[in-house]
Amino acid sequence: MSKEQYTWASEVYSSWDVDTEAALKKLEAIPISLHCWQGDDVGGFESGGGALSGGGIQATGNYPGKARSLQELRQDIEQALSLIPGKHRLNLHALYADFRAAKPVPRNELTTAHFQSWIDWCKERNLGLDFNPSFFSHPLANDGFTLSSSDPAIRSFWIGHGQVCRRIAADMGKQIGSPAVTNFWIPDGYKDTPIDRRAPRDRLEAALDEIFAEPIDPSHNLDAVESKLFGIGSESYVVGSHEFYLGYAIKN
Repeated sequence: MSKEQYTWASEVYSSWDVDTEAALKKLEAIPISLHCWQGDDVGGFESGGGALSGGGIQATGNYPGKARSLQELRQDIEQALSLIPGKHRLNLHALYADFRAAKPVPRNELTTAHFQSWIDWCKERNLGLDFNPSFFSHPLANDGFTLSSSDPAIRSFWIGHGQVCRRIAADMGKQIGSPAVTNFWIPDGYKDTPIDRRAPRDRLEAALDEIFAEPIDPSHNLDAVESKLFGIGSESYVVGSHEFYLGYAIKN
């Protein structure tokens, strides 16, 4: 936008009693939590050696220049942040663990050590850090069910993943000095309308209760649950619907 265009726009907003300068000052103080997965289509680094694993969600696709390593992804994030005014945050998924100096472990055995380089990187750049468990792109999520799975072993694995992620996030928030928002989203659902809609939600509620049972200092970690309307492969029934999570959040 040119200076002339801004002047014209501010005059139009002013006629509606909107002070654009005051609005921009407010906006500058609001941190944006930038999704790390925008840089590589939710590839992550679980395959080790800096190579990206498969199973993205086609948010960015295999475009020329797509990040192929942890270093390239960080360079891309830095470039994006250099073009966005204000001080912001990085939103990190669990499958972006740094295994360059450590042997890869199952998601339910992740520790803060696997994210320490991210914490240090954010501290150096005065960035806040938020976190997400990764309930997808995994052999134990192939049938589309994780925390609401009817298989106790699968459910137990993902409960463990959620539990360690809350602990990791708390360490992130403690080290950086700003609470990490840990966002729980799961892909669970059916392509067609099922006969039984309640049982999966009962299992999800019980699983979430188990994950959130451990008291964690909210000055280090803030828990959040994310609903979804539908997704590829779950067009007709989503276990974690808006109504489910709204009720769960209010209740808890």
